[in-house]
Amino acid sequence: MSERIGIYPGTFDPITRGHADIIRRAARLVDRLIIGVTTNPSKNPMFDTEERLAMVKREVANMNLANVEVIGFNALLMKFAEAQGASMIVRGLRAVADFEYEYQMAGMNQQLDDEIETVFLMADVSLQPIASKLVKEIALYGGDISNFVSPTVRDDVVARVEKIGLKGDY
Repeated sequence: MSERIGIYPGTFDPITRGHADIIRRAARLVDRLIIGVTTNPSKNPMFDTEERLAMVKREVANMNLANVEVIGFNALLMKFAEAQGASMIVRGLRAVADFEYEYQMAGMNQQLDDEIETVFLMADVSLQPIASKLVKEIALYGGDISNFVSPTVRDDVVARVEKIGLKGDY
């Protein structure tokens, strides 16, 4: 029987408690889970690719999951998945809006390679509101992000905000 390999792709800018939840759960579904840290031209990242890669590697190492590795990539997802020998793409869902976007992406990906399945995992109910974009926005306006990210990621984000400056009037 061949090894079952899954890919969990994302920008992880920054990695949140919601991402960590999906990683832990997806790791139980496959023999090997590859966290693919990528770029997204439509997003304005707070951290560059190397910083995000290091952040995700550190967070994954703290989870003590022997079957998870972190790899950076800048390619079409399906080409990356094929190169890794993956049979599954893991996507986390928070709300109906996520599903509509992810459903369309899954359909396009199936057209590119119908041998690789897309598997959707619902985020834990307590983590569903968390989005990296909102975490960054809260931090940029001086809000506390401790409930949304690990303490070390919080420190990373706070340091970056101190470097680029707070937004707003208060």
